[in-house]
Amino acid sequence: MRGELAAAMSGATGLVAADRLCIACVDLLHVDGAAISLILDGESRGTFGSSGESSRRVDEFQFTFGEGPCIDAVATGRPVLVAELGHPNDPRWPAFTAAAVADGVRAVFALPTTIAAANIGVLDLFCTERGPLSHDSLAGGLLAADLAALPLLDLMNADVDWEAESVAQGNDGWSELASLQRVEVYQATGMLIGRLDIDASEALARLRAYAFAVGRTASEVAWDIVERRLVLDDDALWHKPTNGEPGP
Repeated sequence: MRGELAAAMSGATGLVAADRLCIACVDLLHVDGAAISLILDGESRGTFGSSGESSRRVDEFQFTFGEGPCIDAVATGRPVLVAELGHPNDPRWPAFTAAAVADGVRAVFALPTTIAAANIGVLDLFCTERGPLSHDSLAGGLLAADLAALPLLDLMNADVDWEAESVAQGNDGWSELASLQRVEVYQATGMLIGRLDIDASEALARLRAYAFAVGRTASEVAWDIVERRLVLDDDALWHKPTNGEPGP
């Protein structure tokens, strides 16, 4: 199976290779979705490859709520296998679980990706039916998690300036950074900082809280703020602008 998974990435690098690997996981491992997360300093930094928009959205919830199986998999260095997401005896990740279940996910399997003995990424496999992975699918998933290190290394070895200001100026690596570093979230929190006179941590907390309240991802809310479709007043009431009313 390793050969089939590797063949899916043949001739591609970076995000393209990561997407192809995720699509191959769906085709070969009998799962309904797959995504690769980059985790740094215990926090999701981006979805680096996915089998489709639905998988990218579910993975995005882990950043939005700051919790989820991918974060635990990196912290422990071990796979996190959840055959029944939302089981009443499993209190982990209440916000992530509620959002993922609402999106139709019933099982999730987070498999850490290691580079130079450091756990910095996770391959998440999603299923719309409850139940464990088969032995062959789990073995294939672990192989795919190892292979996920290759497109991550492509990005890490690229000549890319990781500073948000440099990214906003359109430097090389824009597409990768836009995915990984969530530039729209940085822009939205900057707008909130300026409007509300708060620090970056509180601005991000407000954005995430609103996303949780309305059942959306942080990136979706951030785009609405950046494009001035959504306004957060200083009394923390959110509303859509009307008749040319300025945004945050």
